[in-house]
Order: sequence, then C-alpha cells, then structure tokens
Amino acid sequence: MKNLTLTAACIAALMTAGTSAVGQERGGVMTYGRYADSLFLDPVLNDANVDIWILSNMYDTLLLPSADGKSVEPGLASEWSVADDAMSVTLTLRDGIMFSDGSPITVEDVIWSLDRARNPDNGIWNFLLASVDTVTAPDDKTIMLTLKQPDPAIVAALTVFNSAIMPQKAFEESEGETMAEKAENFGTHPIGSGAFVLESWDRGATMKLVRNEYYWADGEDGEKLPYLDGVTFEVIPDDATRILRLQSGELDGAELIPFARVAELQSDPSINMELFPSTRVQYITMNVREDIAGEDNPLSDPNVREAMNYAANKQAIIQTVTFGVGKPMTTFMSSATPLATDNGPLYPYDLEKAKGLMAESEYPDGFTTSILVLAGNQDEIGIATALQQMWSQIGINMEIQQVDNATRTEQYREGLFKMRVAAWTNDIADPGQITSYFAYSPTIDALHSGWKSEEVDELYEASQSEVDEAKRGEQYARIQEIFNTTGPTVPLYETPYPVALQEGVHGFVQIPLGNNIFRGAWLED
Repeated sequence: MKNLTLTAACIAALMTAGTSAVGQERGGVMTYGRYADSLFLDPVLNDANVDIWILSNMYDTLLLPSADGKSVEPGLASEWSVADDAMSVTLTLRDGIMFSDGSPITVEDVIWSLDRARNPDNGIWNFLLASVDTVTAPDDKTIMLTLKQPDPAIVAALTVFNSAIMPQKAFEESEGETMAEKAENFGTHPIGSGAFVLESWDRGATMKLVRNEYYWADGEDGEKLPYLDGVTFEVIPDDATRILRLQSGELDGAELIPFARVAELQSDPSINMELFPSTRVQYITMNVREDIAGEDNPLSDPNVREAMNYAANKQAIIQTVTFGVGKPMTTFMSSATPLATDNGPLYPYDLEKAKGLMAESEYPDGFTTSILVLAGNQDEIGIATALQQMWSQIGINMEIQQVDNATRTEQYREGLFKMRVAAWTNDIADPGQITSYFAYSPTIDALHSGWKSEEVDELYEASQSEVDEAKRGEQYARIQEIFNTTGPTVPLYETPYPVALQEGVHGFVQIPLGNNIFRGAWLED
C-alpha cells in the first residue's frame, strides 16, 4: 500500500490558516458582504460558485483541500491510502463524528452520499467519481472505494463539494417524490457536518449561519471550532454599496472588491485589503450554436470568434479593469492548474489581423450582438464597456445587458444567451474538472455554448484513467491546443481574490480553489 496518511498538524494548518499562533478570541458574529445570494444548498445538484463557496462551511467531505489548494488533508476521514495497483482507496473515519443535529455519521451515510454523488442522474459533477465501481464498509470505521480503472484524481475528488457526506435518513425523509424535489426541500434546512449550520435565509437579502455544536475539529486553544458564534451573509450586488457598508463598519468583510478600489482600501488603516492567491480566470463565454431562439448566430463562425479574440486588447483590459493586478492567460485554465500549458499569452492584440479575419468570415460587414453582465459589478461592466469599443472597430455592435445573477444563470443554462462575462475557479487540484466544464461536450455542452470537438471528447475520456503523468500531460496539451484555437471563449486574465476585511478580523481565508473558510475565523474584541 502507498501510505498517504497525514497528521493532525496538517489539519490545524488548514483550519487556522491566516490566524496568529495564539490569541484567538471566541464568540461574536461575523457579517460578510456577498455580491450575490446562494441559489440552492445541495452539494450534489449544484454548479454555481455562489453556492459552492458557501457549501464547505455547512458540509464536510472525507478529505479537505489544503490551504494552498494544491494538496489534500484529512477531513471526516483521519487517514487514507491508495493500493499499489491504484485500483482502490481505503479511508478511516474519525471517532465520534456527528452531523449538525447530533446524530452519528455512519459508514452507511458515507456509502449513500458517495453513491448519490457518483450517480450519472445526479448533477454534472458525477464524473469526478465515475471511476468508482463500489463503495463498501469492511467495518464501522473503514470505507473502501473499489475502482473500475486507475484514476489519477480520485483522492483529490474526495475533497470536492459534491462528495460531501450527508445524512441518508434525514434526506430521504424530506418531502418530494423525486430525488431533486427532496434535495430542494432538504436544502432549505440542511443537516450537514461542517462548522456552521443554516439558521435562517431571507432569499436575496440575508443568510444566517450559526456554529455547529457537534463539529469535529479543534482550534488552537484545544476547544472545538469554530471560534465564531455565527456568520451572517448580507447580499449586496452593488460594489460601491458593499464597500461603503464595509467602511462604515456595518460589514466585517466583503468579497469581490473591484480592482479599481483595491489601492484605496489598502491605504485605509482600518481595513485589511487581501489579495488571496487563486485559480480564478476571467473570460467571455460565447454561444456558438448556429441559431439562438430561431435567429442566425454570427458567433458560430470560427473566423468571427478568432477576429474578436485578436481585436480584444487584453493588456489594456488588464490595466483598465484590474489596475495591473491581472496577468494574461496562456491557456483556458489557470496557470496554477496542474498540466496547464504556457506557450505565451493567447491571442496577442492584432487589430489588422482581426479585420482580415472578419473580411474572410460570413459577416464581413459586421453584425449586432449582446453580452450579459452582472448589474452593479464594476469589473464586469468595465470589461464589457472596453470590449464594446474594441469590437466596434471590426464592425461589431454589442449591447450590454445588465441583469441579476439568477436571470443570467437561467439564460446561460438554457443556452439562450449570446455572450456573458464569466469567471472560473477550480474546485480540485486537477485539470479534469475545468476541462469537463469548458471542453468536454457531454458535461454541459461546453459552457452551455454548443461547442463540440470529438477529438477533445475522446482525449478527455482517455485522460480520466491515464496514470502515466507524461502521457496524461500530452493528452491535456492537445486538448488545450484545440480549445484555445477553436473554443467558445475570449480568454482575458487571471487574478487573485480581492477580499476586504476589518482590521479586527483574523483567520478568514479564501483558498485558491475559491472556498470561503470561516471555521478558523475570529473577531478581535
């Protein structure tokens, strides 16, 4: 057996990331300003960051991502090992772990949760566990995953939100005829194993979490985490309002600070302006179907898409929107993603080349299109405004449509959008997830765009069982080559996570995989 067991010291590194070595104070409620509300608090039937980044506070997984997002640490399982032939994974559950209602977490709950997560009928992330043949329990402390084939990402997959451990009995007793209906009802009063429990939720306005009295992890003071009594999320879509409420002291923290305001907040002695390392990439998604709602779609023309990429001055957008904080993308995934390629920035600005490509396209005289941006989001509006001017130089008239997050998500998932400003953050330290979402057409039609490459689909499927790192690297290099040259995106830049915190907030961290971790956070009195 290859022993991958880690020690309790590793857990403390994650749980208290960002804290001082001593002096944590207990109690108090941290109020955090969010740009948009969550939509659905079920970890399996979910794919939105507004949910994912919060779910980790309510639901725990067998294993946890490290604070740097690059490795794996113990969670509900204290130990794990991978067989020498890479055909099974064995995990040992902690003693005395409980759900937030005080009921014990059993091996039956674990088996049911993982079987639900890997069921192809449940959500889009089941592929992360597709290599699993069976989940069994040799005894009441041991879980064994027997695999259909070797899976280079299986251990990392056990840290992802969709593999969260849930209470089978409570879920199945929820109202509803179907699993989806039960999930909807269960998600209104979830019972999880994370550090916090949902107390109340005024949709679109406020979500209140309180500490889970049965949480398993210890803090630096030897008592159970979390340090806080609770976290209150205030939904404030407008960036300026969110910052004003932070500066007035109404908020303890605020996410997605516009880069235009970063320097200002860095100079405020009462504010800690954090730029957390990330795997975040900013891009434009294009709907490349031949028609949308019965109308011809110029974005289906590869020459048009290539022209728009060359006409987009990425460096100018980085300076204008991120004030130089961002960096150009070299592939569709972040440079911090394993197996990401780097052959230089994608589509360096070349207006003459863009004009030539438009002349060769089916739309040499240009066309009118539209783009969806989140209302009140200064960065997205800035991106769209810059592109509107840049693309006008090649005959494209673009309407900017400001909408709320729920509306944009609905149009996106139904494939009724033309373009949208978008961002991605990895949930796993492996290229499989982003590739499945962006390029592998069976998952969500390649970003709901309608783009498809049979070669990419075949390479991706082969990569999921390839344990030879060099061969897998070759597969992903070719996938990136195809997608980067013909895919449905305009890659813009990579950036850190800009989060502003009151000076008295300690221990909060947003890890590179996006998760907002509040279990080690505390407030200085």
